[in-house]
Amino acid sequence: MPKKLILVIGAPGSGKSTDIKLVTNRHENEITTISIGALLREEIKRDTVIGRIAQKYVSKGSLVPGQVIMHEIFELIKNAPTKIVLVDSFPRGLNQMKELGDALFCNKDIKLVSVVEIRVSEEIAKKRALGDNPSKEEEELFAHKMEVYNALIGEIENYYNKDNLLKVIDGEKDLDTIVEEIDSYLEKQVALYKD
Repeated sequence: MPKKLILVIGAPGSGKSTDIKLVTNRHENEITTISIGALLREEIKRDTVIGRIAQKYVSKGSLVPGQVIMHEIFELIKNAPTKIVLVDSFPRGLNQMKELGDALFCNKDIKLVSVVEIRVSEEIAKKRALGDNPSKEEEELFAHKMEVYNALIGEIENYYNKDNLLKVIDGEKDLDTIVEEIDSYLEKQVALYKD
């Protein structure tokens, strides 16, 4: 039986990583979460070839090309101990989305079943990401990340909407409500408790 893949997307500072960590904690035996940010940080820390390539993009607030990490992502999904795998913060751009689509088409061991978008305003995202007293450099880097995100999110939403895969969650509600909504959606739409 193929792995059930759920992508979780949202603006920088949307809280998506916290949200899905709490959902995963409820279902440790049913869900594995793969964080693209954590994967890239680990590669950079270990100074691997992937890490050195990624660092050039990350340091400028730009997107790491999908082909750089696609193989690692698929290996992690295939080797996950659970049937359901949440991937945090992927795809982050149109090229990554298309590369992922091509890879899934060629790989019948993994089936994309849903894309969950945690949606917040730019004001809320900035507050969560930077806190009260960000430096000018932090503000500029965040602004660049948001510019990149806003330029791409509409097309990503349209792409996944046409296959009825997109579920938008209001990320400005209180944390317990957000987690409950994601959990309820997964249970109903992704057959969380079924084979």
